[in-house]
Amino acid sequence: MDITSLLIQLVAGVAGGNAGGYLAKARSLGPMLNSVLGAIGGVTGGQLVGTPLDAGMVGNLGASALVGALFPLVASFLKKKSG
Repeated sequence: MDITSLLIQLVAGVAGGNAGGYLAKARSLGPMLNSVLGAIGGVTGGQLVGTPLDAGMVGNLGASALVGALFPLVASFLKKKSG
């Protein structure tokens, strides 16, 4: 893994995490937590999909954004509802 791929995964994950938070406004964890979880999901998704399929940059970007969006959404549904 090179630094360029890692940066692409991080940025795509952050974008995906914030997009996921925007789509689920009522359950959003806030921009900071959405960004952190998205970045973690982006690197995870990029590594899982990029390695076995050798998906290239576009596949890596898509997988990172998708998994980056899913991490905050899943976390928001697992979070105990306050009130």
